[in-house]
Amino acid sequence: MLFNFCKNSEGVFNSAYRMQLLAAVSVTIITFCNGIGLGWCAPMLAKLQSASESPLDFTATVQQTSWIGSLVCVGGIIGNVLFGVLLDRIGRKACIYLLAIPHMCFWILVYVAPSIEYLYAARFTSGVTGGGTWVVLPIYIGEIADPNIRGRLTSLFTLFLNVGMLIGYTLSSYVPYHIIPIAVILLPLLYLLIEIYFPETPSYLLHCGKEEEAKKSLKFYSNYTASTKVEMEKFNIKYEELKTAVQQQKSQSDAVTLRDFFTKRALRTLGIANMVFLISILTGSYALLSYMSTVFVAVKTDIHPDTNTVIIGVVQILGAYIAIILVDRFGRKVLLMISSASTGICLAAFGTYAFFVEETSVDLTPYSSWLALVLMALIILTANVGKIPVPAVVVVEILPPKIRANGVSFSVAMLSIFAFTMLKVFPPCMEAFGLATTIWGFAVFSALGLLYITIFVPETKGRSMNVDEN
Repeated sequence: MLFNFCKNSEGVFNSAYRMQLLAAVSVTIITFCNGIGLGWCAPMLAKLQSASESPLDFTATVQQTSWIGSLVCVGGIIGNVLFGVLLDRIGRKACIYLLAIPHMCFWILVYVAPSIEYLYAARFTSGVTGGGTWVVLPIYIGEIADPNIRGRLTSLFTLFLNVGMLIGYTLSSYVPYHIIPIAVILLPLLYLLIEIYFPETPSYLLHCGKEEEAKKSLKFYSNYTASTKVEMEKFNIKYEELKTAVQQQKSQSDAVTLRDFFTKRALRTLGIANMVFLISILTGSYALLSYMSTVFVAVKTDIHPDTNTVIIGVVQILGAYIAIILVDRFGRKVLLMISSASTGICLAAFGTYAFFVEETSVDLTPYSSWLALVLMALIILTANVGKIPVPAVVVVEILPPKIRANGVSFSVAMLSIFAFTMLKVFPPCMEAFGLATTIWGFAVFSALGLLYITIFVPETKGRSMNVDEN
């Protein structure tokens, strides 16, 4: 199915883009691994609260599960900052290798966990990898990808994350607890072996003054073969343009200073980047995905909550697939607007259904086996078409080249703070105010987010990654 999404001459399967596609797929293996860890958590949180279903020798309270759910974001902040600092110091490739280490620690801690504190630590280390991927992978893919396919390749990030979450949902629901870590810890090892094949990005090598290596890297990612003189000339022009752009960036200043973040353009773009991430969090997608089984328990569906969660995992993949098809065709802003509007409507409908379940005695038996599932599926589908994958693309494209690495790191760190706050307060809010009121709050933020995106967010489709545009 994936190989049918673009058949035109500018599609990702064009021979000129072959190595870019393979490189993007290879690095997103770690996103797939991280997705498994995230998906594993959703059904597990519900089980840990039940004395009869807990696979360990202890159970967790609502407050403890909220910490398990939210500590991934604390680790995410550390990952954002750490990899943001390392990205320009040790390079994109070295950071890509390092992403696998905390993820492997996550599964080791899960396997040996004798107490709740081990699960806290496990989620923290999982967050370090997750936070790092949001910084490293969009920049790596942005630097190797042609503008014609950059949006689609960057959106693979979310597709692989969602596929991983589906696998995690399924494993956590149906496979014995201690079997899962043994099986999936092999995946990051495979990822490390595959990454040996791919070189550092041409932009970073030029930044380090390694011109011959940069030329080889550009040839590799362009799938270049000198079959004709015209093709040689085209490649040389492309290389010189890249070299000139990198030199212009370096000529401004080799060291990024605090003043660079307080220019009018830097403040404006950082503000937009962080607002786009904040809108994504406040509209509830991350909270609903993290506590999916708990939400389905609250609305009393006839289907087992874990089964519903697995079905939603399939819907996530469909949404990410649609985003890949549309992001370079219709642009980033349009997808964000459509996603915000449609998600808001679906959230309002789901909140209404939850209200009838919680606050009335209306007989919902004819609807209890399917309506909640359909509404939740629509929420997650529409969120994955825009609000979840597109902000990562927009942030990388909108920030000035000089502060891009540090700016992305800062913005994703803020994303982790937003997500931590949401994941920490969501279970207590459900307990204190009810699920319906909480969901209606998400719907209101979707409407406000749509207004902000319409007025303030520019279209970044087709922007050069190496030329500073106003």
